[in-house]
Amino acid sequence: MELERKIREKTAAIGVIGLGYVGLPLISAFTNAGFHCLGFDVDPFKVESLKAGRSYIKHLKSDIVADWIAREVLEPTAEMGRLNEADVLLICVPTPLNESRDPDLRYVESTAQSIAAVLRPGQLVILESTTYPTTTRDVMVPILNRNPRGLVEGRDFFVAYSPEREDPGNPQYTAAGIPKVVGGMDPVSCDLACQLYSHAIVKVVPVSSTEVAEACKILENTYRAVNIAMVNELKTLFDRMGIDVWEVIDAAKTKPFGFQAFYPGPGLGGHCIPIDPFYLSWLARLQGMNTRFIELAGEVNHAMPRYVIGRLADFLNDQSKAIRGSRISLLGMAYKKDVDD
Repeated sequence: MELERKIREKTAAIGVIGLGYVGLPLISAFTNAGFHCLGFDVDPFKVESLKAGRSYIKHLKSDIVADWIAREVLEPTAEMGRLNEADVLLICVPTPLNESRDPDLRYVESTAQSIAAVLRPGQLVILESTTYPTTTRDVMVPILNRNPRGLVEGRDFFVAYSPEREDPGNPQYTAAGIPKVVGGMDPVSCDLACQLYSHAIVKVVPVSSTEVAEACKILENTYRAVNIAMVNELKTLFDRMGIDVWEVIDAAKTKPFGFQAFYPGPGLGGHCIPIDPFYLSWLARLQGMNTRFIELAGEVNHAMPRYVIGRLADFLNDQSKAIRGSRISLLGMAYKKDVDD
């Protein structure tokens, strides 16, 4: 197979759609592995910044981007008509919630439509955006199959799902150093995707289907959200009892098994943890189920900003002051240290 040969010889052109916190680290991994990348984004600021050798992400330095441009291993573009120039397309677009807190897949759908318009035989399309199980099979593939050339998934082109696992601002774990879970629409698609990632990623973990790979990422983030909710609730309880929750956690994590430390905060932040559990709850409702535990965790986390403001109001009241008219400093505006989000 021509694509398999290109992947093996590292002559396959890699197209990355979405040049943000997920897309740029992927480009770093693949260019370091010896591949040429095309970077696609609808935001002209991002495209022009990259062309000028400037990074807009704090943990990816501009000298790295400038080196990509100088070596001509990255070609940024906003021209979606060039998607057929890539042998492999990695979709790294946002998957937010709508106003009803239901999954909003418009960016995945519009990207799939752009690909379908210029799709050619032999291309491999991989969705990396976090989403609910069945998205690849039931949402993306039908759009790709409605291409003007009559190409059919599994026969003329290939589709896989591999969830991004970025931890922005954490230098210990780069895209290349985080194991990659891969599920294909068929065995050939899975094998091609695994071969591709094996050149750039430390470990590839194939699974039996796209649904398993999608569910894997939702599990990872929901696990984190519900455990943060638990420790947030303990924070409010221990505050009332005069117990230092931080000291409690430090003591508990000395146990070498059966405990993983999570920490309280004023609410959830980032692109995934506040959103992904709602994707799972929405999917459960379609199956006639209520994910009560997950939804309760969401309520606890959602209430934390109000709890923090309440504590602040109590403190000011003790000083015979009101929140209105007080000057309040916020030390640290990002959702975690060393990120600009």
